Amino acid sequence: MKNVLLLVHDDAGQEARLQVALDLTRALDGHLSCIDVTLFPALVGDIYSPGIAEAALLTAERERESKNKAALEARLAHEDVCWDWADVTGNFVDGVCDAATLSDIIVLNRQLDHFPYPDMRDVASCVLMRARVPIVAVPDDCKRLDIRRALVAWDGQASVAATLRACVPLLQRAEAVEIFTAGDGAVGVDPRFAAEYLSRHGVHATVRIVENGSQAADQLIAAAAVAYDADYVLMGAYSHGRLMETFGGVTKRMLRNAKLPLILGH
Repeated sequence: MKNVLLLVHDDAGQEARLQVALDLTRALDGHLSCIDVTLFPALVGDIYSPGIAEAALLTAERERESKNKAALEARLAHEDVCWDWADVTGNFVDGVCDAATLSDIIVLNRQLDHFPYPDMRDVASCVLMRARVPIVAVPDDCKRLDIRRALVAWDGQASVAATLRACVPLLQRAEAVEIFTAGDGAVGVDPRFAAEYLSRHGVHATVRIVENGSQAADQLIAAAAVAYDADYVLMGAYSHGRLMETFGGVTKRMLRNAKLPLILGH
């Protein structure tokens, strides 16, 4: 896990994405790839001037991103990470997924809480489904990523197992890891097997099983993260186990409400 992909765009979540991407790249002794997406306008010109308004919006967007690029490249020149930069025009999902072929992890926002546009929750969901690479989904007010204490929300399904395997290099850098699950009989692979797997990689995780079948899964995870003083939550996305629920309900609620960075995989 060395190649960190960062979505760059001049929006309310960019600073949080940048700080987390820098922390993650340093922690992994990795390489940061910045994909700067100039958004193609969603609006078109009116019937009297077809295309004119669209062209004007695109020109303004390009000017903003050009200034944004200059400012961020100046900052990155003074950071202690290796990095590169690519520019694309289009939409976030296509831009990120096209750039993610040889990436190990992608840094996005979980949602922009006070700005409906861009719809970062939808971006995170779509990238998860298409890129098949773990993402870090961060709150837009996140200042940094600490990796000392990790909570793994375990439902025993393939998505969380794959995310756990992909993120072993990150978990190896943690001081403490807890595997948390709800013991209602619906868990697939036993969490103790996940702990045994991690132990073979030098990660000595504890296991906590709660017997609570009535509370919503996202509330269980949030409470467990607070109780454990976790720095981030690692979980599978759009799974069907107890902790993920059918039709991705928990994934969407976590993307909407989580206070901590989420590491998600599908």
